[in-house]
Amino acid sequence: MGKVYLVGAGPGAVDLITVRGAKLLEQSDIVFYDALVDPEMLHLCPQAVQVAVGKRCGKLSSAQQFINKRLVDAAQKYQTVVRLKGGDPMLFGRADEEIQTLKAAGLAVEVVPGITAALAGAASIGQSLTLRGVSRSVAFVTLAQGTENLTAGHPIANPCADTLVYYMGRKDAAKIAQRLIEQWQHGGSHQQDTPVQILEAVSTPRERLWSSTLQELADGKADAWFDSSLPALIMVGEALRDPSQSTSAKINNGLQDSNIFANSRRRA
Repeated sequence: MGKVYLVGAGPGAVDLITVRGAKLLEQSDIVFYDALVDPEMLHLCPQAVQVAVGKRCGKLSSAQQFINKRLVDAAQKYQTVVRLKGGDPMLFGRADEEIQTLKAAGLAVEVVPGITAALAGAASIGQSLTLRGVSRSVAFVTLAQGTENLTAGHPIANPCADTLVYYMGRKDAAKIAQRLIEQWQHGGSHQQDTPVQILEAVSTPRERLWSSTLQELADGKADAWFDSSLPALIMVGEALRDPSQSTSAKINNGLQDSNIFANSRRRA
């Protein structure tokens, strides 16, 4: 029986995978990789059988049960099996389903963590997700089932944290903002001028940034900006406000505060 390693590929850039993850790829016999894994990362495992099992919204994807079965079958044939997942395996990666299936089959499994997109995004724009006196909590949120998760009282629809980071929220971006503004009117902590930073393809050469406010996001100002072929990350919170701009300046400037950068790493 072989051993299965659930390895985090990191946020996108090939050189942001961990040293342990890279070494396991070099030693692997077979690699099952996600759709968001950079093809160049597979150059680290030219000796391995490489199998695409990615999932992308609106595109033909591998069923999770089928992936689980393939991992079990592979471990019965190969010594070192790597399941390469974008970001970190334990965050929105269905790792629990794969781990339980492998354990039930009597197989050894180990998780190798990776850098999740939210942390890479904060590093890219140079603004922390936490800020002394402003933000003491962060919530990572996904609306995996679309608008079905926006019903009142649902824990995903009503996250309670100073800084919110939404994964896979592109098609619901305006609704997310509208919901947060509605919550503010009933005692929530995110109002119309709360800063919003949207990053696509974070850490890669294709990285793009949309910087504005919650109200403009609610008004659909980012809808035409999104690139449906790129993974998007929506970050909301006062910790993300540009230190050079006060709250009053934000309100007075209105639409002039909307900034779009083709590649955030080239802004300087």
